[in-house]
Amino acid sequence: MPTAASRPAAAPPSAIPESERQRALDRLRIVDSLPEPVYDDLVKLAATVCDTPIALVSLIDRDRQWFKARVGLDDRETARSVAVCDHAIRSPGALLEVPDLARDPRFADLPVVENEIARFYAGAPLVTDEGVAIGTVCVLDNEPRELEPRQRQALESLSRIAMELIDAHAREHQAEVGALLAKPAAAEPPAAAAAAEPYTVAILELQNYAGTVERLGERATEKAMETLGLSLEHCLRPELGDHIDRVTSSPEFVATLSGGDVEARIEALRGTVERHRGNGLTVLLGSAAASSAEEAPSAVFLRADAALSREKNRLKAA
Repeated sequence: MPTAASRPAAAPPSAIPESERQRALDRLRIVDSLPEPVYDDLVKLAATVCDTPIALVSLIDRDRQWFKARVGLDDRETARSVAVCDHAIRSPGALLEVPDLARDPRFADLPVVENEIARFYAGAPLVTDEGVAIGTVCVLDNEPRELEPRQRQALESLSRIAMELIDAHAREHQAEVGALLAKPAAAEPPAAAAAAEPYTVAILELQNYAGTVERLGERATEKAMETLGLSLEHCLRPELGDHIDRVTSSPEFVATLSGGDVEARIEALRGTVERHRGNGLTVLLGSAAASSAEEAPSAVFLRADAALSREKNRLKAA
């Protein structure tokens, strides 16, 4: 993997469809993750270096701008339609600097301007190795101004550091999922039968995890996740080799269902998460069947993950 300093030049924005950009963001598992001190330190450093009252690690999701870390701003998220960062990600290879938002027709009517929260903006895109911009490290001031060259360079450096942190988070997730998928079945069938047995991977993910923890508290959220996990286990057939596990410190369960006739078990999983909506939990499910018993579980997981992204699209469109 390229280092932060050697990250390849981003592709032009017209070459990256929004659906692909959103999938890249989904795969990183960073939106709605819990607060982490290292990101808090990063925005504090950005605010100090750029001498601004506001600094953010902003991620542009389907219809919202979600802040992984923030200083100087109370909101955890805003509508994407009023996000200056949504303009910044349209040119992944360049820092967007707006000396006076009130004098720029793209931004003059935005709530942050009309409410006198911000007049100045500078954002350095967070860019994946494939050249996809998923958000920014940005700073805002309540007075018009411009950054000095050294401040622009520092902001760009901080965006590369933030992207490396996000990449590391994704690699840890991928490694754990790989270990869970390779886990021995709960009940091993005879070797001859196992060799020809198809399987399905299902991913179940609690939506708005960080917001749920903030609303219910960490202990109550964990208790609700434990209860959900037990209910999901009852939908499986361990005698066939089914198993389900939660990814550590995350809102995600990964299930492996053995055999070709899994529709009833998938529907039971869907019914279980629907019943838990009454506990304030919105859980979405994506699944994919292996094309053969020999197909690598990691490939099946990616297709299940794509199905989960489509479920998120449908939820936002509803």
